[in-house]
Amino acid sequence: MKRIALDVKRTAAAVGAAALLLPLAACGGSAEAGDGKTVTVTVGYQSKTINTVTAGTLLRSLGYFEKQLNALGDGTTYKVKWQDFATGAPITAQMTAGKIDIGSMGDFPLLINAARGKQLDQPTRLVSITGYNLRGGLNTIVTAPDSQLASLTDLKGKKVSTSVGSAADGTLVRALQRAGLDPDKDIDKLNQQPAVGASALSAGSADALSQFVAWPGLLAFQGKAKALYDGAQLNLPTFHGVTARENFAKDRPAVLEAFLKAQAQATDYLDAHPVAAAESVAKATGLPAEVVYLYNGDHGISTFDPSVKPQLVAALKDDVSILEAAKLTGDVDVDSFVDDQYVKKALGASYGKRLAATPPPAASEVWPKGASETRSFASPAQLLAYVAAHRDAVRAAYVPDATTGTLWFADKAVWVTDGANLVPFVAPATAQAYIGAHSGARVITYAEALERAA
Repeated sequence: MKRIALDVKRTAAAVGAAALLLPLAACGGSAEAGDGKTVTVTVGYQSKTINTVTAGTLLRSLGYFEKQLNALGDGTTYKVKWQDFATGAPITAQMTAGKIDIGSMGDFPLLINAARGKQLDQPTRLVSITGYNLRGGLNTIVTAPDSQLASLTDLKGKKVSTSVGSAADGTLVRALQRAGLDPDKDIDKLNQQPAVGASALSAGSADALSQFVAWPGLLAFQGKAKALYDGAQLNLPTFHGVTARENFAKDRPAVLEAFLKAQAQATDYLDAHPVAAAESVAKATGLPAEVVYLYNGDHGISTFDPSVKPQLVAALKDDVSILEAAKLTGDVDVDSFVDDQYVKKALGASYGKRLAATPPPAASEVWPKGASETRSFASPAQLLAYVAAHRDAVRAAYVPDATTGTLWFADKAVWVTDGANLVPFVAPATAQAYIGAHSGARVITYAEALERAA
């Protein structure tokens, strides 16, 4: 099991009934006309940003939030209005206008959420975490399948599509700086929505694309892109989280706690039923289940945990300078933005154990056709041997990068033979770094790797 191993996980105790709701107030939620006992809670989410599913797509499909609200037993009728968006920016706009109560988005958009809330005197608070990767593997830079670009330095003078203000842009900026390039002068940056950037890459009007989950994995799976840079090479955490309007949180704390209890339930469901969860999210979003599983599976790139880990808060503080340089925000008081009191109360005794737990290393994994469970292997070579013997019976195969641990499709990985060892990598640069440190190692094709394993 990939997920955090806790005795309290997957138990009803972690997600028990909420405390009684405080009396209705004028702010937070909305009362239906003519009926002061009916309250609508509006939740903004991003269905295709699939490491927010425990606060969005999956949570909605499971109905846990509605059940938690019904369990309050305060005589109020609650209605949940779910609003789906492509990015975090419109969620922030609606929150600061008082039209969305709870939203989920990535780390960079969360900072913009905090800045806009303060600027417009409609403060928001980060109240929990959805999916995270402690090394930054949720963001990837990809190129066209037939591209000759092999490293970040090859991007000099090239057109690179990204979404300015997103975590993917942050990865691009930092990666280029580490490679000795000026992200403002050495590339032609195209500020595009993910879908537009994907089309630009396919059309040849962009040489590379830096994007967040699930776009890189989707394009690789479709054969429309290959990885150039694994964001985990930065070794800086990336994550998505839940933000709430401060007025809503103060006026209806029991409703917010009910949401966070429901989020914990959805997290435990995903951990216990990763294949079923991937299939559910795929059905709701139109994304291939194999891609959803790459990120959200048992050994996926993303780990789900509502606790607000210090490493993530520290990363958020480091992100401020990137947004300031892009003139998207001024200074952001991260300490005042982060407010974990509600999730601590919602999760009770389990919170400390979740906070202290860390995800185990990723493992090689095969999803057999028609199976409701996957198979894990002790090494990539063992996975290859299985695939070689069951070529027509494998729905998807995943292997972790030997350097960063980032999971990737086995048939899209860069394979290196090193004596008797078969070693996978997400991107060519990490493969070449390995080869440089291991005499006799060399890159081989996936077909050759299968043949050697067989």
